[in-house]
This record gives sequence, C-alpha cells and structure tokens, in this order.
Amino acid sequence: MSLGSRIFQRENLDRYLETDKKFIKTMSALDLISLGIGAVIGTGIFILPGTVAATKAGPGIILSFIFAAVVCSTSAMCYAEFASALPVAGSAYSYGNLVFGEIIGWVLGWALILEYVLAVAAVSSAWGAYFQSFLKGFHINFPTAISGPFNPSAGTYGNVIAIIIVLLISWMLSHGMRSSVRVNNVIVFVKIGIILLFIVVGLFYVKPSNWHPFLPYGWSSSKGGVFGGAAAVFFAYLGFDAVSSSAAEVKNPKKNMPIGIIGTLIVATILYVGVSIVLTGMVSYTKLNVADPVAFALQFVNLNWVAGIISIGALAGMFTMMVTMIYSSSRLIYSIGRDGLLPQFLGKLNKHGNPGNSLLIVTIIIAIMGGFIPLDQLTNLVNIGTLIAFLFVSFGIIPLRRNKEIQNNHGYQVPGYPVFPIVSALLCLYMLTKLPTETWVASGIWFVIGLILYFSYGIRHSKINKDREV
Repeated sequence: MSLGSRIFQRENLDRYLETDKKFIKTMSALDLISLGIGAVIGTGIFILPGTVAATKAGPGIILSFIFAAVVCSTSAMCYAEFASALPVAGSAYSYGNLVFGEIIGWVLGWALILEYVLAVAAVSSAWGAYFQSFLKGFHINFPTAISGPFNPSAGTYGNVIAIIIVLLISWMLSHGMRSSVRVNNVIVFVKIGIILLFIVVGLFYVKPSNWHPFLPYGWSSSKGGVFGGAAAVFFAYLGFDAVSSSAAEVKNPKKNMPIGIIGTLIVATILYVGVSIVLTGMVSYTKLNVADPVAFALQFVNLNWVAGIISIGALAGMFTMMVTMIYSSSRLIYSIGRDGLLPQFLGKLNKHGNPGNSLLIVTIIIAIMGGFIPLDQLTNLVNIGTLIAFLFVSFGIIPLRRNKEIQNNHGYQVPGYPVFPIVSALLCLYMLTKLPTETWVASGIWFVIGLILYFSYGIRHSKINKDREV
C-alpha cells in the first residue's frame, strides 16, 4: 500500500461506536449547555465588553457581539450536525478521521491539543493570580516565591495555587462525570446569577446619553469599528466546540448534542450582549479601557458591594472553563490513544468509565505549564488551533453528507447545504488572516513537531493500518 493510501485511510464508525460504548451515558441537553457555558463564559465577560468598547467600537460593541455570534453560529451548526451523525468521543479529531482520513484527523487532533492545553494552563495561571488578589482583600498574603511562574529574577519559583486548582479539578473529574457535572452545573448557575445581578442592578444606573454617539468609530475604520470589534471579541465565544467531545457520554446524542452546542451559543450571546448594553450605559465608553471595566463601572456608581461579588463570578468563570477544557482534552487524548496514534494505554477506560490514563497525563502537562511557564505570549495559539478545527469541520459537512456509510436519520442537519458550510469555512479563513505573523510561525513549529511524531510513531502503530494489513 502506498504512503498516500495509508495516511488517507478513513476510520470505521462502527469500530468507534463499539469502543466508546464503554463510556457511561449520563449527560442531558441541560448538562451540555452548562458544560458549554462553563467554557465560553469566563472572565472575558467582565473585561472584553469594556476594553473593546473603549478602543475599537464604542457602544457599538453591542452589535460587535451579535455579529461575532452570527459568525460563530455557522461553525456551531456544522459541529451540531457532526455530533448528531457521529456520536463518538474526540470531537473534530474523530470527525476528521471518519470523513477526510487519518492524517487530517491527526492534524486536527494536534491542533485541538494545542487549544485545550494552552487555554487551561493560561487560565489556571490567571486563576492563581486572581485568587491571590482576592485573598489580599481579607489581608491574607501569599508568599511571593510560590505565587508566579518560574522567574528567579522576580523571586517567583512556581504558581502553587495554579497547580492545586488543576489537580483539584482533575481529581473531581476522575470520580466520574455524574458528580462532576453536578458540581459544574452549580458553579455555572452561580456564575450566571452573578452576571444577571450585574445586569439587573446596573440597569438602574444606565444613562442613555452614554450611548451617544452609538458608533463613534463607524462600522469599519482604522480604530476598528463594529466589525473590528467583532474580530476582537470573536474569541470570547470559543469553547463551545469542547461540548462535542462529550458525545459518547450523552443520552440521546442525535437530539441532545445539537441542543447543547447551539443552546450554549444562544445563552452566551444573550449574556454578552446584556453586559455590553448595561456597561456602556452606566459609564461612557471612553473611560472603560481599564483592567476590570465591570468592577470599575460598579465602583463609579458607588456599588462596591456588587463589585466584590463580581470577583467571585470571575473565579467561578475561570473554574468552569478549566473543568470543561480538562474534561475535553482527556477525551481527545483518549481518542488518539484509542486509534494507536499515541501510546495505547492512553486509550483505556478505568472501572468508572473514565479515561484515567489520559486524564493523568493531561493533568501533569497542564499543571507544569500553568505553574511554571509564563504563557502571556502563547494565548494566540489557542485561537489558531480552534479556527483550524472550525475550518475543517465546516468543509467536512460536504464529504459527511456524501458518505453513504454514515447515516444521520432524524438527526440535525445544517440548513442551506452546501452553501452554508462553505460560507462558514470562508469566515473561518477570514478570521485566520487576522492572526499575527508570530502566531503562524509558532503554530508552524507545533505542526512540524506533530507531523514528525505521526510519521515516526503514529503511522506505524495506527490501528486502522494494522487492521488493513491483517
């Protein structure tokens, strides 16, 4: 068999379904929406509406969030069809294997590893810093030596709080999704409650004059305008794709997966737009270019008690994001190990129906990165990994529909086929062009490493290739 034939062999859906049936199906549509909101609504909701309004869009940030949601919804619908047709673990990695071939699946999996691991490591580091500032409010000071990444010149040797929170979440997830989902749901409801508190209380302090001019930078300008603002806030919605990793653990996935993915986006959009309306109405957009614009606005109108509660919401937002991403990354690594492209012990489930080995490896990597490595310059890599997955999932709808072996009877289907998936892919390409050059260079290095790993290990241990040889 030629090299080209080997690397583009497609996986068999029946084998995936047979292997993944060992997962315990416990999750409902509400659980999925909660999981998705946990990933999408983080600290960004307390920061982006203010800073982007001040620097790019003015009160037009409201329209920026709506436009970004429309763009993101195109990819969300494509994900929803894949999740309905292919209820297996692994998200875009497994989808790529099934409709494009093994090499494309590997590239998508490698991109998602980049997204998940870097995202959680960066957020765990931020959670540690935020928690320390929260403790300072109670006059509790954390030792400098264990409060930041490894940087002896600054007197820091590791962020212990970041490491502890990652270990705590992984310990929670190791005890099964049923209990983990309950904890996540409670914290998500608390987070939504705090956001709604800000919206409801803030409404009483809105001054319509603060919305004039509504489009100070126009629709598109050198400053950014509404469309430039949309590009800046687009990444606030990233994370809904992590919901598709849970397909093997969902009750009635044909129905519940599309509800979970699209429902996440709808709820997130309502919350982002609500915060944007109230925030720009409370304070002139010209004053919102600060590190914590929501807390600033509340203090501006002498609501310090609500500002204190907002800090709890920020911690809750980061916590649930880490829960979803650690969960999703462990399922992704499990899926790659299941196929033999990574060591097969990673593709094993324990007695609780969890991929314990992959969860352990993911935890170690994230804890080390979040605890010891400065990640400020690497977060753009999260965006490129996500958009590459969006791109292939969007285009992937076309070969999915043409594949006679994959049936999606009575499942969700993207409207306007094939125009809609193509438009979705083109929008993803447009967003990729907005990423800086250094991001492309760094990601290029990451993908070269991935291809070396695939051709030196993966292709020789691939189960699909071994099955064909037999």
